[in-house]
Amino acid sequence: MSSIVAGPESASTQQLVEAASVIFSELADRAAPESGTACMELAEALSTVTDQAEHVLAGLIAVVDRTGEMKHWGLPSTQAWLRCRMGMREGRAKERITLARQLHRLGRVDKGLAAGELSFGYAATIADAVQRLNDDDTAAAEDILLTAAGEGLSAGKVAKLGGKIHDLVREHNGEEKPPEDVQRGYERSWVTVSRSLDGGCYLKGWLNPEDTAILDGTLAPLAKPAGVDDRRDLGERTAAALTSVLAGGHGATRVTVIADLETLAGADTPGRLRDGTPIPAEQVRRLALTAGVSPLIFGRGHVPLYLGHTVRIASAGQRRALETLYDTCAVHGCEVPGFLCEVDHVDGWALGSPTDIDKLTLCCGWHNRWKHTNPQQIQISKTDGRYIYRTLAPDGIARARRSTPEPGANPWHHDQSLAA
Repeated sequence: MSSIVAGPESASTQQLVEAASVIFSELADRAAPESGTACMELAEALSTVTDQAEHVLAGLIAVVDRTGEMKHWGLPSTQAWLRCRMGMREGRAKERITLARQLHRLGRVDKGLAAGELSFGYAATIADAVQRLNDDDTAAAEDILLTAAGEGLSAGKVAKLGGKIHDLVREHNGEEKPPEDVQRGYERSWVTVSRSLDGGCYLKGWLNPEDTAILDGTLAPLAKPAGVDDRRDLGERTAAALTSVLAGGHGATRVTVIADLETLAGADTPGRLRDGTPIPAEQVRRLALTAGVSPLIFGRGHVPLYLGHTVRIASAGQRRALETLYDTCAVHGCEVPGFLCEVDHVDGWALGSPTDIDKLTLCCGWHNRWKHTNPQQIQISKTDGRYIYRTLAPDGIARARRSTPEPGANPWHHDQSLAA
């Protein structure tokens, strides 16, 4: 155990974080005790400490989120920062962002998490439940959900209550029950159509997460602006996309078969679908002649055959080739789907320069603009025919992770002794 000369109350936040790193590094090097009872007690105590650390992390994330600091580092959002720099899964990142944004509205949750009296699981669940409520309803919801947690309900069951929090708040406030369509809950999708006297109609409804994914995958590509002169807002473009699908103007999902030129010429090299599913060479040759199947032919070196040349805008064929090569934005760590990205000229474009497939990639709209306004912060490499963009620090230098302080190094004071 370290003997600290300067107490933690006089240390800076950075020094305290470094001290915590020293302690956890030391713990990580130690084997767990043989006693199961001892391990249970230590695990529960350590869990309380990590919950308190989550409170600190929420405060730090809140400042980064509020100031937009991550954008100076080539990261378009707080979620992208947590995923790329901290290695968080999408769900974990969203959970922490929600807590960071809502904690200031949840006084009792804030104090309980900071004191180690409320777990991160409960705190994150309550924060998620109140993010769409006004301040008055948030206070009522906090009371309802903390009461449920205090009565021994698991975090999972509290989360289920959170899904019905609008109804519970109304009941808590003595208000009448919500309309029947709201009482259906959040697991089943529903849509109602109310016709107006002029022949139009109003749509109202709710889609569960699975159906929302289908909606996004179908309408989002069709709802993009038609060009620089498209003055419609997103709502108008989405309505046009929906009517296009309903009218049959949107064709069925295209199947893309990827194969080498030699395969079509009779070689036995198999092809594949976009998800990697292998296709026997003979079947590839049959599919290449089938209506509704889009063949993408590769030459040597995994380079797609040229499908367009000297025009500024990439051709439809080139875009299909790029969407097959790039599942997501070319920027490392960015997970915007390729079909929602823009075609980017890797070396920039000037009048008369080629728009060749091996000089194009896909970039999300945010990173496409950022790349061309911050060229000194982009590092470009190419592997197996695919470009990879890596964002650099504002000074143009790749940022390395800060090394963990050596065990025994005192982050608070130069005079420190370690006891065995």
